[in-house]
Amino acid sequence: MELNGEQLIAAPIPDVWKGLNDIDVLAKSIPGCEEISRVSPEEIHAKVMFKIGPVRARFSGKLFLSDVIPDQSCSMAFEGSGGAAGFAKGRSRVELKPAEGGTLVSYTTEASIGGKLGQIGGRLISASAKKIADDFFQRFAKELGGEITPVESDPQAE
Repeated sequence: MELNGEQLIAAPIPDVWKGLNDIDVLAKSIPGCEEISRVSPEEIHAKVMFKIGPVRARFSGKLFLSDVIPDQSCSMAFEGSGGAAGFAKGRSRVELKPAEGGTLVSYTTEASIGGKLGQIGGRLISASAKKIADDFFQRFAKELGGEITPVESDPQAE
């Protein structure tokens, strides 16, 4: 599965970067987040409740940051397990760029999914993942005291 997108957040780059690295902001922004902790500067653990199609599961996951360029970009590797519901693992890249009205956040994600989740149709998984991403950015922008302006999405992500 691939998910790519851009969001314009009405906040300056340093505020967006700080928010993306603030565990409290992330806890309030991630849909279904039940617990999140920073294990080290490069590693974050989280427990999140997701509903994707007919499958509802609590995922325990790890996120590993790399190629970090403060106020610009970072790469992430992630893995999560939802017990009988399945697992997900993959890589993501986030880039911040100045834009009129705030900060343009671009992201690309490649993930593989297995278990019961892997049996759900690709369109349903992609639509659910896009909704989770959109919900995250709405909440994240609200936490930063602003709002988002959707940017044309990548047709391949749909």
